[in-house]
Amino acid sequence: MSLLGMPIKIGTLDVPNRLVLPPIATSKSQENGEITDELCQYYAEKSAGGHIGLLITEHSYISPEGKAGKGQMSIAKDSDIAGLERLVSTIHQANTKTFAQINHAGARAKQEIIGCLPKSASSIGHPKFAKNESLPLEMTYDDIQKVIADFAAAAIRAKKAGYDGVEIHAAHAYLLTQFYSPLTNKREDQYNGYSIEGRIKLHLEIIHAVREVVGSDFPIAIRLGASDHATGGTTIEDSLLAVKAFEKAGIDLLDISGGFSSYVNPNSTEQGYFSDMTEAIKRNVEIPVILTGGIVEASVAEKLLREEKADMIGVGRAIFKDSNWAKQAFLALEK
Repeated sequence: MSLLGMPIKIGTLDVPNRLVLPPIATSKSQENGEITDELCQYYAEKSAGGHIGLLITEHSYISPEGKAGKGQMSIAKDSDIAGLERLVSTIHQANTKTFAQINHAGARAKQEIIGCLPKSASSIGHPKFAKNESLPLEMTYDDIQKVIADFAAAAIRAKKAGYDGVEIHAAHAYLLTQFYSPLTNKREDQYNGYSIEGRIKLHLEIIHAVREVVGSDFPIAIRLGASDHATGGTTIEDSLLAVKAFEKAGIDLLDISGGFSSYVNPNSTEQGYFSDMTEAIKRNVEIPVILTGGIVEASVAEKLLREEKADMIGVGRAIFKDSNWAKQAFLALEK
């Protein structure tokens, strides 16, 4: 059997193989973020045949002020649970495990969508942010406490909807990246931008709050933007410290991507272009690590696993373009 086809354990969850469909925004939800038939059909098509071990649904906003864009899924209110339950049931029909990715856009939110100025770690601009007329507002202590409570409430909704786990989005220049990166965190308080302890304090408080409400046997993942790939930004050295703290706090799975470099690596275009980061992280933790980034060939996915670059492989755009990619990949590896 190929390594890609081997089962793996995420916390208490048994996953049938190591292929992951990472979150890809489709904008197929209703204007209020509720699930549509079109969205269910999309995920039914992607999960058909049960060839994907873990499917992480596209990012869902945890509060109206944290909404990133039109057509984004909502997990911000209890009335969302019924639609999410329908979506999860669709994916489970293929015996595919699924996590909900929960997110707050922070300064990447657009004022015309959320109806107010977005809030962030600090009142500072960045090219990756939504081009609002004014800078984001710096979050107060009470704002931060609301974010923590909103992440926890979203996580319990995911559990009630039948998801197998939840992923905290801390990558791609969204709110948790804005706290994590020295480029945008200029705070002087306990969430300060000048120490790794200050920059991950919010992450750790969210992890603890989520764990408290979902219990010990519900897997929690975090998608970490492990480097900004920019002068003065976060580095892999920062992230080696961060992931150890996350593991200690109760994270079961690390999903590695870019920070302000988003889902690309400006220094590499080869398949698995975040592998330098995942390899370093894998050596420093006991929990599984997902590698994504431009992987389009099954043989490359298998090679990256054999070289111990990661424990699981995320294939996004190739599966987005071809719903039969996973089936064909495993057939190719069996030859």
